[in-house]
This record gives sequence, C-alpha cells and structure tokens, in this order.
Amino acid sequence: MTALAPTRPSRAPFVFPVQMGDMVTVVAWIIVGITLVVAVAGPWLATHDPMMFSADMNAAPGNGHLLGTDDGGRDVFSRLMVGTGLSLFYGASAALAALLLGAVTALIAMALGKWAELSLFALIDLVRALPGILFALAFIVAFEPGPFSVVLALGVSFAPNFAMVTRATYQQQMAQPYTQAARVLGGGRARVTLVHVLPNIAGALITQFAIILPRCIVSESVLSFLGLGVSSEQPTWGRMIASATGYLEEAPHALLAPILALSAVTFALAIVGNAQRQRLTHTRKGVFA
Repeated sequence: MTALAPTRPSRAPFVFPVQMGDMVTVVAWIIVGITLVVAVAGPWLATHDPMMFSADMNAAPGNGHLLGTDDGGRDVFSRLMVGTGLSLFYGASAALAALLLGAVTALIAMALGKWAELSLFALIDLVRALPGILFALAFIVAFEPGPFSVVLALGVSFAPNFAMVTRATYQQQMAQPYTQAARVLGGGRARVTLVHVLPNIAGALITQFAIILPRCIVSESVLSFLGLGVSSEQPTWGRMIASATGYLEEAPHALLAPILALSAVTFALAIVGNAQRQRLTHTRKGVFA
C-alpha cells in the first residue's frame, strides 16, 4: 500500500461571508463597505470646504448644511466626509505598523532560536504590562506629538498582539507533517519559516489586523481628543469630538455625528474581525482534525 505524502494545509481564506442568514455580519460588512467608499470619495462628497470658517456658528441642520455647523461655522457633514478618510488612514497605518513590528520581529526571533524568542517575548511582556493607551500616551509625551508619533506609538503598543498570534500559529505550523518533512529534507529553520510557515499564518495575521484596526481608530480618536494626535486643522473624528464637546447644549449635532460614525465603524469592524476569527478557527479544525 503506497504511503501518501504529507500535504500542506490549505490557507484560511479572507472572504465575504456566504451565510446570508447571519444578518449582523452582513450589515457589518455593508457598513465597512460604505465607510471605505466614503473614505475614498470623501473630498468629492463634501458639500462645503471643511476648513472654511463662517459666521453661522453652531447652526442646526438645514439651510444648506445637512448636519449643521460646528463652533467655527464649519459644515459638519463635509468635515465628517473628509474626516472618515483621515481617521481610517491613521488607524490603518497604526494597525499596519503593529503588524509589521509584531509579526516580523516574532518570526525573526522564532527562526533564530530559543534564546532570541525568550528575549523578545520578555520585552513584549513588559509592554503588555501597561494598558495600550497609557503606553501610547507615555510614548508621545517622550517624543514630539504629531501624526507620526501617534502611528508609531499605537504600532508599538499593539505589536504584542500580533507577536503572540504569530508565535502561537508558528508553533502550530511547525508541528505539522509538511514542515517536519521539509526539515528532514534539509531545509533550515529560516527557509522553512519563509517558504512553508509564513504563507500559512497570513490568514491569522489578516484576521488579527481586522480585530486591531477598530481599536487603533478609537485610540487615535482618544489621543486627538486629548490634543496629542493630528493637527487641530485636520477634521479627524477625534478632533471633531474634542471641538464639539464644549458646545453640547448649543450644537449637539456637531458632537453626535462623529460619535455615531466612530461607534458604527468600530463596531462593524469588530464584528467583521470576530467573524473572520471564527471562520479561521473552523477552517483549522477541519484541516488539522
């Protein structure tokens, strides 16, 4: 009887959910899709210059202003459209920085051996000991506040999440027959990591990215609200919330618009990320059973 050669497990796909019965996930995907369209087309969807001040301050919705104006007489709808792209850009940049810092360093440490792994994850445990937002605050205070500092601070604070996922998935993949066969055939640890392991942990990293992205968006908004993020001239959701907080009674619409947008997008992204994590878990169970 001929022995079958060990086969490499199929990669877990990152796809649109096909089970239309899960209406919550479907609605979340719709919200994410609309948000992406607004993020790209925001400058063209804006009905006014989002930076232009006017004497019509804290005006209620109407009279040419779909969502009213803020304390500077600026059109809230236009600022919301443009701010969607800015908030997503800074949040996605921070999540991407966290992915690169966490996953790449973890893979390098795992490929180098036990001592490198122990040293790296001892440092990661120190970072994880502090809440992410407090670590980001300390990081920004130590350097000059600004967009780059915010992205880097959030990237460092969320990098341990990607490192932990990378290590767990790496160890699981290295125990599979196809990687053991590659080692027996003379493949070095670094080659096996790059050629055989890395393609099969990409799904887990993409899923983790979808989970971390909304947390980065919220964290960036908090830092902008505290005045440590982007310039006050840029209409990110955090900046809009910060400027409208002092005028809650006069212009509640200016505060509710960015809060509702932030809440809807972060919840939608969290639901999508959780759905992809469950899909990946089910795929692994089917492959490794």
